[in-house]
Amino acid sequence: MNKSKIALVVGANGVIGSNLIRHLESLSDWNIIGLSRRGGENTDKTRYISVDLLNADDSKIQLSPLTSVTHVFFAAYQDKPTWAELVPPNLAMLVNVVNTIEPIAKDLQHISLMQGYKVYGAHYGPFKTPAKETDGGHMPPEFNIDQQQFLEKQQKGKKWNWSALRPSVVAGTALGNPMNLISVIAVYATISKELGLPLRFPGKLGAYDKLLDITDAGLLAKATVWAATNPAGANQAFNITNGDLIRWNDLWPKIAAYFKMDIAPPLQMPLQTIMADTSAIWTQLQEKHNLVKHSYEEVSSWAFGDFVFSWDYDFFSDGTKARQMGFHEYIDTEKMFFDLFDELKSKRVIPN
Repeated sequence: MNKSKIALVVGANGVIGSNLIRHLESLSDWNIIGLSRRGGENTDKTRYISVDLLNADDSKIQLSPLTSVTHVFFAAYQDKPTWAELVPPNLAMLVNVVNTIEPIAKDLQHISLMQGYKVYGAHYGPFKTPAKETDGGHMPPEFNIDQQQFLEKQQKGKKWNWSALRPSVVAGTALGNPMNLISVIAVYATISKELGLPLRFPGKLGAYDKLLDITDAGLLAKATVWAATNPAGANQAFNITNGDLIRWNDLWPKIAAYFKMDIAPPLQMPLQTIMADTSAIWTQLQEKHNLVKHSYEEVSSWAFGDFVFSWDYDFFSDGTKARQMGFHEYIDTEKMFFDLFDELKSKRVIPN
C-alpha cells in the first residue's frame, strides 16, 4: 500500500515519542522515521536514525535525505539543571530540524510541538487554574515559548502549519527518560516493600491534598495526530489531559494496596537523597525476581519525582478547547496508573 503521510518523530525513544510511534504504527496511512541520539530497532513501518540534533552539521547530514516528510512531530527534550540553561539546547534542536527539513520537504504539511504547563509558569509556583490556552505569558526564560515563537515566525507565508500540545505530567513506561513518574513510584514502592517499610508519600505535606491532572502517553499520542491532521486546529495550542482530576491523599492508599503494602502518613523525604544509595538493593531485586537488567539510572528519575511531589498547589488545566474542536478521548487516571504498573510487570521491570 502506498503511504500518503510520512511522520518524522523527533525524540523517538522518550515516553512521548515512543508512544506516538506506537500509535502511528497502528494507523494504516503512515510511515514513520524516528530520530534520537541512540537510534532504534527498525520495524516494518518505522526506520530509526541516530543523530545529534545539537550539532547543526550532523543534523544536516543525517536529515538531508528526508525529502518526503509530510509531518514533523517534535518531542525531543534536553534536560538541564536550571530553567535558563534549558533554553539554548532545546531551541537549537528544533531550529536544526526545521531549518534542515523545511527547505527539502516539498510536501511538508505540519510541525507539531510538544510543550507543557511551563508555558503557564506552573514550575515556579501557584498559577491560575484551570489554566487555559489564552492565559497570559510570563517573564523568560522559557524554552517552550521560544520554540513556539520560532515556529510562528517560520510559518508565516508558508503552506504548512503548526500545533502545540500542552499535556500535564505525562505517564508512560518508556525507560531512560528524565521525566518518568510511573517508574519513580513503582521503583520507590518496590524498594520500600523489600525493606519491609510502609508506602509513605515522600513529597511536601501540602502536596498530598491538592488537585492534579495527568496525561496518559497513549492518549497524548492520539491527540497529537488529531491536532496535526485537523485543519481547524492549525496554528493553535491545545491542553491535553486525561479529563479527570486526582488527589494523592485519595490515590496513594490505592497505590499501596496495588503493591500489597501498608500505608503510613506522609513524610517529606527528598527522593534524590534517600534513594541515592539504594542501587545495590535494586540489583539484588533484579537477581531475586529475574528482572530485565536495566541500569538503576534508567528506572529512577528521582529528581522528577521530587519535582512533581513538591507541588503544594493545584496543578491542572482546562481541556475544553480540544473537546470543542472534536477530540473527545479520555482515560480514567486511577485505572491508568494500575495498567501502567501492570505493563512494567509484564516487561519484567518490576516484580510481579
